[in-house]
Amino acid sequence: MKLRALAHSRTGDKGNTANISLIAHDPADYPRLERHVTAERVQAHFAGICAGPVTRYALPRLGALNFVLGDALGGGVTRSLALDAHGKGLSAALLDLEIPDEG
Repeated sequence: MKLRALAHSRTGDKGNTANISLIAHDPADYPRLERHVTAERVQAHFAGICAGPVTRYALPRLGALNFVLGDALGGGVTRSLALDAHGKGLSAALLDLEIPDEG
């Protein structure tokens, strides 16, 4: 199943760093997100876009995960020639991640 079935996302950027928050639609689904959406999976999902480390921060009281992607914006938003390689484009791409359908 696509991650978007369980969560929505918000993004931000600063320099060459992207920040993607993943928020469960239903707090009961947060443990499932925590199990299946790891920093390693996000790093692999953004291979070719994110050249730096991916750090995951768990926010269980908010039912959210926050990912910081280093060296992910082609040198920075104002320097990149990529069309919307930041912001909403990255959040939409993360929500396309496939996770197991646990029924």
